Amino acid sequence: MWDRPDMLNGLANALFAAAFLMAGYVALHYAVRLPVFELRELRLTVASERVTPEQIEAIVRGEIEGNFFTVNLPRVRTAFERLPWVRKVDLRRQWPDRLEVSLEEHVPLARWGTEALVNTHGEVFTAAYDGKLMHFVGARESMKEITIQYEFFRRNLAALGLEPVQIGVSPRRAWQVRANNGLTIELGRENVESRLERFVGAYARTIGALQRRINYVDLRYSNGFAVRIQELRGEPRENVRGTAARSPVKPEKKG
Repeated sequence: MWDRPDMLNGLANALFAAAFLMAGYVALHYAVRLPVFELRELRLTVASERVTPEQIEAIVRGEIEGNFFTVNLPRVRTAFERLPWVRKVDLRRQWPDRLEVSLEEHVPLARWGTEALVNTHGEVFTAAYDGKLMHFVGARESMKEITIQYEFFRRNLAALGLEPVQIGVSPRRAWQVRANNGLTIELGRENVESRLERFVGAYARTIGALQRRINYVDLRYSNGFAVRIQELRGEPRENVRGTAARSPVKPEKKG
């Protein structure tokens, strides 16, 4: 090799290039850590006041290290995501010395179990909240589906002057809704939406005309529904039948 000038020149050039790159890397590594690139401002945008100044200060003091170039964004993002009310975090460096943090907070829709909450996306989270919320009953993985169905139940019950306070789905996929007047609506596993629409359409000319307090209605019939009137307990049994047709007919076998 020593008698091959072309090979020696090529090796020398490669060594010079490697040395140049190494020197450049060291210089850059040193430069980005200079105090001149220190982070001086954190700008926070958030929709509500559930993230407190104390929580923000704790993250700034404990998690934000380095300067504009070296700050560990995944670490900072994880710290914000650990806050109880934070759903999503967006971080962005803003030249020359600012870190912008945009937070999307959970919007509580319902309670799940004794401690957890469900947001408007059907996601379960844990946070302290003393406001009034409805209850969702079911497996954790069913919360998103219940959240989607909630709007349908709310809209239809509103036509009767009611609103749902509890929505549940059983392991066998049977739906049940309880309204704010104490009425429990059994919807079953099939044709849930059409069953509720039929009940709402027939309500005024059937059980709505009874002027009785109805505490339970079973919609799991092909052409009608059955009701339970708590105040008639101990009195002779009274049958109440409902249907979407103009004249009530005897409910057929449950579907």
